[in-house]
Amino acid sequence: MEKVGFHKRDILVHRIEKAREEQAETKEQFKTALEKFAALTDFHGGDLQDKYEELNAAYEASAEKAEAVRRRIADIEDVAEALFEEWKEELEQYHNAAMRSQSARQLAETKRRYRRLIAAMKRAAAKMDPVLAMFHDRVLFLKHNLNARAIASLQGELDQIQDNVASLIREMERAIAEADIFIRAIQKS
Repeated sequence: MEKVGFHKRDILVHRIEKAREEQAETKEQFKTALEKFAALTDFHGGDLQDKYEELNAAYEASAEKAEAVRRRIADIEDVAEALFEEWKEELEQYHNAAMRSQSARQLAETKRRYRRLIAAMKRAAAKMDPVLAMFHDRVLFLKHNLNARAIASLQGELDQIQDNVASLIREMERAIAEADIFIRAIQKS
């Protein structure tokens, strides 16, 4: 991309913006899946097959969004590694010691901010797996037990699922906030 006029720094910012958007969409998708699960536990008649299919579709959409977030994080890591390596190598090209020192400080600060950002993104991504596992187990259980007793057994698990989704959403919001901080800081430097 640099050969056609895009600098690694700009690519990094763009990828972080995309990851931030993906996380926001994923957060909403997990909320939707939780709402569908909660609605199912309050089910009092009708076609259980339709309810199962709705819940399964919400689970599958959540799994797809989770994978998209993981890909975005990997994309960020790739370009950040290349940017930091290039920046480090270019420090040796300075003739002016004061400028080299200032650039080295900026590199160190940018790396520090990046580590905070990527850690927040990875914490949020790690929270997706337990939630997805819980959704998957419930969807699979319903697939083979489409009856009122099966629905009733899921009602007791709603609190745990809600807690896990709430924790996931908090981590995603932290990661989104870290992305905003990083983007503002890198655009100022």
